[in-house]
Amino acid sequence: MLDVCLLGTAGMMPLPYRYLTAAMMRYNGSNLLIDCGEGTQIAIKAKGWTFKPIDIICFTHYHADHISGLPGLLLTMGNAERTEPLTLIGPKGLERVVNALRTIAPELPFSLCFLEITEPEQDFMINGYHIHAFRVNHNVLCYGYTVEIKRAGKFMVEQAIARQIPQKFWSRLQKGETMTDEDGRVFTPKMVLGAPRKGIKVTYCTDTRPAEQIARCASGADLFICEGMYAEPDMLTKAKQKKHMTFYEAAKLARDAGAASLWLTHFSPSLVHAREYMPKVREIFPHTYLGEDGKSVELVFEEESILEDS
Repeated sequence: MLDVCLLGTAGMMPLPYRYLTAAMMRYNGSNLLIDCGEGTQIAIKAKGWTFKPIDIICFTHYHADHISGLPGLLLTMGNAERTEPLTLIGPKGLERVVNALRTIAPELPFSLCFLEITEPEQDFMINGYHIHAFRVNHNVLCYGYTVEIKRAGKFMVEQAIARQIPQKFWSRLQKGETMTDEDGRVFTPKMVLGAPRKGIKVTYCTDTRPAEQIARCASGADLFICEGMYAEPDMLTKAKQKKHMTFYEAAKLARDAGAASLWLTHFSPSLVHAREYMPKVREIFPHTYLGEDGKSVELVFEEESILEDS
């Protein structure tokens, strides 16, 4: 089960009803945050979620509306008596940018681990999250992220018994470990696990023009969170100039990716009647929804249902 929440849906500047860009995921007691715009920690409190379990923060890029909330969040996490290391992932310059922001948050009771993205596409595996970073097309170096929860095949008890595998090894084999008994016999997960089952996949992408790699990396996503900076049809020229996207372009990407659902986010401050444009957007991709601060969904494995709230 993976919980996903949009904490902030505004682009460029915060509004009374929209905090700046951030999204959080929760899995197996560990939280992953993507971007940390101004107001992020207030949005976390408003949602009723907590700071301390945040183990990973991924940054798309270093414009202020995506990272300006970081110093305050770090201080709050420190005041919550966190001592575990915090992993930060982001484009080139990550450590330099974060350390500059830490001028106002110099003393923390936990260490920071910096993982800088050095390739057009790069993978990280942390706390059960399989994170795929992919470069997008903005006016500065910028990445989108696909986060997956992989799922192994079913444990086949009859195979374990037939191979005379001691029961004390079963749970560890199920977790993907290779075991050796006292007689030197080696037991591998392949001996007792069926074919991998469908996991959970979420793709998050903001501040970019449409690009082939976005649809490819979002292919088959259970949830595609994508910027819709502009909705007015006459704003396409500005979207191209500023390297952003329109609602309609995001919907086409979701359609091409075969995503199950699209949440639009990162709205321009000038966008005040977004719902008026949704009928046209849904002609392109019917399962398109406006993102709102606090909007969340509980994504569960295939055999179960999806529970969503606003």
